[in-house]
Amino acid sequence: MSAVRDLLHRDHPWIGRAVEDTATGRRGILRAIAPDVDQSRPVAWLLPAGGGMEWTTDPGSLANPAPLTSDTHPKGEQ
Repeated sequence: MSAVRDLLHRDHPWIGRAVEDTATGRRGILRAIAPDVDQSRPVAWLLPAGGGMEWTTDPGSLANPAPLTSDTHPKGEQ
């Protein structure tokens, strides 16, 4: 079992890309889909593009991913 699976992370095609959090209206880099300490269900972990405090949101609130680039395309996606 990989370390990612050990942390209960879920795969998502937008990980590493800037996305909109429709619940807050903010944009950030999607870092992970994984459980939060206070919740049993997975949440989306986002980081502001310029740095700052990471925040969580419902994965269903993610929208408008940045276009794929050579730096952001997920493994296996061409």
